[in-house]
Amino acid sequence: MSVFTGAVRPVLFRLGGGDPEKAHEFTLARLAALGARSRALLHRRYAVQAPVEAFGVRFPNAVGLAAGMDKNGVALPAWPALGFGFVEVGTVTARAQPGNDRPRLFRLRDSEAVINRMGFNNAGAAALASRLEALGPVGVPLGISLGKSKVTPLEEAVEDYLTSYNLLHGYADYIAVNVSSPNTPGLRTLQDKAAIGALLGALVGRVPVLVKIAPDLTDEAVAELLEVCLARGAAGVIATNTTLARDGLAETDRPRAAEAGGLSGRPLTARAREVVRFVHTETGGRLPIIGVGGIAEPDDAARMLDAGASLVQLYTGFIYRGPDLVKGAARACARALP
Repeated sequence: MSVFTGAVRPVLFRLGGGDPEKAHEFTLARLAALGARSRALLHRRYAVQAPVEAFGVRFPNAVGLAAGMDKNGVALPAWPALGFGFVEVGTVTARAQPGNDRPRLFRLRDSEAVINRMGFNNAGAAALASRLEALGPVGVPLGISLGKSKVTPLEEAVEDYLTSYNLLHGYADYIAVNVSSPNTPGLRTLQDKAAIGALLGALVGRVPVLVKIAPDLTDEAVAELLEVCLARGAAGVIATNTTLARDGLAETDRPRAAEAGGLSGRPLTARAREVVRFVHTETGGRLPIIGVGGIAEPDDAARMLDAGASLVQLYTGFIYRGPDLVKGAARACARALP
């Protein structure tokens, strides 16, 4: 048992009467307040140097922080100190929005899972651009995840994404196009062939653009999407987002499964790896993949690479296992890389 799981996690899980969003906000505030000396000490403990290159970007190691953990980039200097080889902020939208009503984040502890229906709560693309301008270089590659503003009609989605892109691409090592969150009405229809083609046609060109896909798509739908990604010059794929399925949950978590939203964590391990393998096979390795979903052990990260991923990301696994998972996963990926 690590210090995090034995001492830190129990405290975090009790905060706010057990409200996960309160714990999230508390953690971000504490990480944002870390001074340079504290960050340097953490970096010495957790950082792993095992460089890897993907879509023209060099990463100090293959393990990144997934979008959703630090939507507004408030704690950006802390994530490299905790061992992450890259950080993806967002999902950010052209317009600031509060997201869905609370409660909207739920732990399924025995399943090491989370259900969220956050709804792209964020301060908006202009606010993020101002923060990144003031902060300067992060020290590791930065991805920025873009989503559609809830109030924007689907037929105006391209313009909405383009507004965010124009504000933010200059700060990004890559842009992630999130068209697969289940928590913005109609968003997943943007994974359809014509819609994603129009979106990529507008965004591809200045920095690498990756498309984040849902684990709930059929193989046929994924294959169509990949065809468009290759034709339109996408730099890669992020597989996968959260799922609407409720398979693989512990019996004790079944009552919580009725909550609306996307499920992440250990129950997604097999499906996420299956999608990564399909994408790699279908494209013949032509599209680099960031594998995300259900990475709860270092070996899960290595198996993502074995399935065809170039990089991996953590979110729910980090909530349950802390920075020791980042370090262990980075080491496992280093061993798995050719």
